[in-house]
Amino acid sequence: MSNPKRTFAMAQWDVFSAKRLEGNSLAVFFDGRGLTDCEMQAIAKEMNLSETTFILPRDVSIERERGVRVRIFTVQEELPFAGHPTLGTAFALRGQSGAKEVALDLNVGQVPVRFEDNSGDPAFGEMTQVDPTFGTVHERGTVARLTGLLVQDFDDALPIQTVSTGVPFTIAPIKSLAAIRRLKVDVNRAAEYLAKVNGNFFYFVTRETVDPGARLHARMLFYNGEDPATGSAAGCAAAWMVAHGVGEPDQRVLIEQGVEMERPSRIFVRASHVDNRIVNVRVGGNAVEIMRGELFL
Repeated sequence: MSNPKRTFAMAQWDVFSAKRLEGNSLAVFFDGRGLTDCEMQAIAKEMNLSETTFILPRDVSIERERGVRVRIFTVQEELPFAGHPTLGTAFALRGQSGAKEVALDLNVGQVPVRFEDNSGDPAFGEMTQVDPTFGTVHERGTVARLTGLLVQDFDDALPIQTVSTGVPFTIAPIKSLAAIRRLKVDVNRAAEYLAKVNGNFFYFVTRETVDPGARLHARMLFYNGEDPATGSAAGCAAAWMVAHGVGEPDQRVLIEQGVEMERPSRIFVRASHVDNRIVNVRVGGNAVEIMRGELFL
């Protein structure tokens, strides 16, 4: 006798964009209770997006105190934190309620997302990430050998440095759009190198941009290909910018990403500088729902 079919409602959102079919796609499952860890991982692989999230509802009093429990999976692993899944899931939880804030309880801890409503425009959400930690400064020659670029392609006025706001990223500044478009990252060798220095992934940036209103143009290539928008890395980049004079404290600036893969994303970031420390890293953008459905197990 066959087992009864289990049904799980989900929606897909395009995050860090106010336009559908742009930004970074995210699958959100509204009630993941009853799913095992292995099933969540298998579903994320089935979705085959950068990330998939699972909301795990619990008593309202607990959610009010701790936030809504959410787990984040890539096609390969569970993450303690990621930017576009946090923002997109907060939009999904907010729905049409008009709530000013939604707090998520992630593996990295509680992350609040605050919303701004502008008449006639899509809502804007902004998450506050964990305060940054600054790690290894990397040699340009070493990074060049992993990326198919020349040492002179890297911006020698700025450091290649690992920063974490929950997940470590290695911010690698490049001089030009032409150079960043020539990237040929050896993903396996890069992962092996970064594992030794707790760097996780490279986040390549250049101050030369397509949109003159953007502060940085970014790319992130990893084991699942290229990421259209990486909110966790953008938070690290915000801290890095303020630390190294690329951005002013508390100034909201735009990072453009996903241009090369025709999924343009607009990520707005800012960070504070208090008592010689970078704090209050905020990453924001829009998100639009693009589909709803059910998954059967």
